[in-house]
Amino acid sequence: MDFTKAILGSFIFCFAINFFVVPNHLYTGGILGISQIIRSFIIDVFKIDISFDFSGIIYYLINVPLFIVAYKSIGKTFFFRTLFAVSIQSIMLSLIPCHLLIDDVLANVVIGGLLSGIGVGMILSSGASTGGTDIVGLAFAKKDNHFSVGKLGLAVNIFIYMVAGLRYGISIMIYSIISSAVDSLMTDKMHEQNICSTAFIFCKENPKIINDYIKNELNRDFTYWNAKGGYDDSRTYIIYTVLTKYELIKLERHMKKLNISIFMVKSEGLGIKGEFEKQF
Repeated sequence: MDFTKAILGSFIFCFAINFFVVPNHLYTGGILGISQIIRSFIIDVFKIDISFDFSGIIYYLINVPLFIVAYKSIGKTFFFRTLFAVSIQSIMLSLIPCHLLIDDVLANVVIGGLLSGIGVGMILSSGASTGGTDIVGLAFAKKDNHFSVGKLGLAVNIFIYMVAGLRYGISIMIYSIISSAVDSLMTDKMHEQNICSTAFIFCKENPKIINDYIKNELNRDFTYWNAKGGYDDSRTYIIYTVLTKYELIKLERHMKKLNISIFMVKSEGLGIKGEFEKQF
C-alpha cells in the first residue's frame, strides 16, 4: 500500500469537504453525506452547540459494519488498508476546521467536487478506499465489468440529496448534486483500476520473463506469437495483453528493470466486453 498517497488523498478529500462543502451548508454523498444529515438532525433537534463537525465520528461508526463486507468480499489486505484510510479521514474531518474560502457558492461546488474526487481517486489508487459506498462499489465491480464505483456513488447521492432537499431546501439539493456529479466523474478519472488498457509488447529476446510476470504477478492472461521485423527481417516476439491502467503501470515499471530491448504500444480507456475480471 502507498501510505503516503493514501494520507495525501485523505487530506485533500477532507480539506475539500471542510473548506468548500460544509461551510456552504451543502452535503456530500455516500456514508459521509448520511453522517452529515444525521449531524444536522441532531443539532436541530437537541439544539446543541459543538465547536467541531462531529459528522466524521458518525461516519466512522457507520463504516464499522461495512468493514466486515470489505473483509469478506474483497480481502483482508483491502480491509486493513481501508480501516487505515477511514480512520485517517475520520480524524482529519474532526480536526480540520470548517472555513469558507470563497464567497461564490457555484465556485465552491465545482472546486469542492474536483478536489474531493481527486482525493478519493488517490485513496482508491493507493489500494484502500474511503469506506461506505466505495466498499460496496468495489465488491460489485468485481462481479460486473461494467460496474462503476463513481456511478454507484452518484445513485446513492441522489437519494441522499432528495432527503436533504425536502428537509433543507431545493437550492441545497441542486448545488449538492452538482458537486457530487463533479466528484464522481473525477473519481472515475483518477481511479486507475476502472480504466481498461491494452498493450502490444515487442522484444527481440525470449519473452518468457515478461510472460511469467504478467501471468504470475499480475494474474492476467496474454497472447504471444513469433514474427519478423520488417526493417531487417529479424526474429521478433509479440505479446498482447489486456490490463487495468494500474496493472499497466506496474508492468511498465517491471520492464524498465529488465536488461533487454523492449518496445511497447499501449492504449487506455477502452471498452472491454467478455470475461475480464477487475482485480482489487
